[in-house]
Amino acid sequence: MSSHTASTSSPVSPSTTADERLIATSVLVIGTGGAGLRAAIELAEQGVQVLAVGKRRAHDAHTSLAAGGINAALGTIDPEDSWQQHAADTLRESYFLAREADGRLSQRFFGAHTYRRTCYAGDYTGLEIQRTLMRRAAELGVPVIDTVYITRLLVADGTIFGAYGFDVVTGQGVQIHADAVILAAGGHTRIWRVTSSRRDENTGDSFRLAALAGARIRDAELVQFHPSDLLEPDDAAGTLVSEAARGEGGVLRNAEGERFMERYDPERMELSTRDRVALANHTEIAEGRGTANGGVHLDVSHLPREQILAKLPRVYRTLIDLQMLDITTTPIEIAPTAHYSMGGVWVRPEDHGTGVEGLFAIGEASSGLHGANRLGGNSLIELLVYGRITGQVAAAFAAGRTSVRRDPEAVAEARAEQAALLTGDGMEVPRRLQREVRDLMTAHAGVVRDDSGLRKGLEKLALLEERATRVTAHPDVAGFDDLVHAFDLRGSLLAARATLECALERRETCGCHNRSDFPDQDPALRGSMVWTPRTGVEFEPVGPAPDSFRDLAAEHLDDTPRGKLVE
Repeated sequence: MSSHTASTSSPVSPSTTADERLIATSVLVIGTGGAGLRAAIELAEQGVQVLAVGKRRAHDAHTSLAAGGINAALGTIDPEDSWQQHAADTLRESYFLAREADGRLSQRFFGAHTYRRTCYAGDYTGLEIQRTLMRRAAELGVPVIDTVYITRLLVADGTIFGAYGFDVVTGQGVQIHADAVILAAGGHTRIWRVTSSRRDENTGDSFRLAALAGARIRDAELVQFHPSDLLEPDDAAGTLVSEAARGEGGVLRNAEGERFMERYDPERMELSTRDRVALANHTEIAEGRGTANGGVHLDVSHLPREQILAKLPRVYRTLIDLQMLDITTTPIEIAPTAHYSMGGVWVRPEDHGTGVEGLFAIGEASSGLHGANRLGGNSLIELLVYGRITGQVAAAFAAGRTSVRRDPEAVAEARAEQAALLTGDGMEVPRRLQREVRDLMTAHAGVVRDDSGLRKGLEKLALLEERATRVTAHPDVAGFDDLVHAFDLRGSLLAARATLECALERRETCGCHNRSDFPDQDPALRGSMVWTPRTGVEFEPVGPAPDSFRDLAAEHLDDTPRGKLVE
C-alpha cells in the first residue's frame, strides 16, 4: 500500500507514458451532465480541487434532451402551492417509496402535480440548464476531460482512492487518484430496445462501477416508461414528445378515435402520472385498439397555433424535421418507451453516500428519491439540489482525509481487464450482444411483466453472459469505439441481471412496475429491493412518511388540478 497526502492544488499529471496517464485531484466527478456539472461547480466555488470526466461532450449530455420543465413550488402562479405540497405530491406518486410578463416565471401543469409548479424554457428546458451549468463551470475554470471512459473505481480497504479508464480516442490508459469520487454517470434505460436514451449513454455504467466497488443497487426494477415516444422513422425511435404537450392540453386517442384516458383515470385524464398513462397506452395497443404501427395518437391540433409554436417549439420542429408532420393540424403517433431509472446505486438520503467510504452517487445514477414513479419535472430540480448538497459533502470528506491508502492490486486488476479485451481472440461482437440484451429486456421486462417472462429472461441472459466472455475489442483508425462498446456491454449485462432479479422478487404492481400475475399493491412490499452481484436480492423496508406530508397527500387524493393550463 502507498499513502498520499490530500492536496488542494489544481489537477496535475505527475507522470505520463505512451501507455498510461496519471492524474491527481481532490474530488473526481464521473459524468458531465447536469448532476455532475452542478457538483463540480459547488466544489470549485468552495475552492476544492476538482476534475470532471465524461465519455461524451458535456454540451451533448443527456440533460440537454430534457424538454418539459423543472419543478419549483414558487407560489407565483398558484399561491396555494408550497414546498410541502411538492414533497407530498412526490411522496404520493412514488407510492410512498420515495425517501426522503409581470416578471413572474411561467409555470405549467405536469402530470399529477396539484398546482402549476413546472418552470420551463419552451420545451428546451434541459438544454438551457445544461448551457448555464457549462458557462458557470467555464467561468470557474473547472477542468473537464470529456473523452475518458471510466472502467473501474479504485478501492482499498472499503475506501475509494480513485478511478481507472482509458481515452476513447487514443486508447491510452488513464489512472486518476482522488480523495473522493462523485458518480453521476446516468442510469440503465439503454438496455431496452426502444428508449429515450441515445446509443452510447445510460448503459448501466454507474451500476457496474458501483457494484464492483462494493456498493449496492436499489430498485433496479423501477424503470419509468415515458408514454410518448415517436414510432417513425425507424432511426427516430426513442425520440420523446414532451409531457409538455399533454400539459398544454393535448389529448390521447386510440385508433377508433376514442379519448381513452376516461377509462384509466377519469379525474386527471391526460394529466395523470406517467406510469398510468404509459400503462394505458400499452393496454390500448396490446388489446388491439392501437394504430397499424402499434401506437396511439396524441393530438394538440385543437389548440391555438400560436400557443403550440410558443410553448411546444421543439415538438413542432421535431415532427416537421422527422416526419414532415404539422402538429397544429395532425395528431402525433406515439407509444411508450424506456425513459428513466428510478432505481440505481443505493445512497443515504441525507448525503448520497453509497456505503463505500468516499464514494457518492447523484442524478439518475442514484436511487430512492423518486420511489416507484417519478413526477415529471422532478429530475432537473433533483440534479441541481443534490449536485450542490453532494458537492458540499464530498468537499468536507476530502478535506478530512490526511492520507489515502492505495492498493496496487486494484490498479493492476483494472489495467488487466482492459488489456484482456484488446488482446483476446474471441469472435463475439459487443454491438450484436448489446442488441440481444435490448431485445431480451423489451420482451421480458417491459411495461408489463410476469413470473414466466422474467424467468425466461434470466435464462436468455445467462447465455448472453457466457457469450460475453468471448468478446474482443478491435481498435481502428477511428479510435477505440469497440472497447467502449465492450464495456457498455458489461454494464448492460450487470444492469439487466439486477433488473430481472429485482422484478422477479417484487411480486406486486406498484407504480411503474406492473406484474400481470400480481395486479395489486402489496403493503408487505413497501420498501426496496437491494441487489449485489454476490448476494442477489434482499428486501429493505422503508419507514412511514411524515404525518404532515401524508395529510397533504391525502387532502388531494382526488387529484383534480387546480386552476387551468397557463396560457
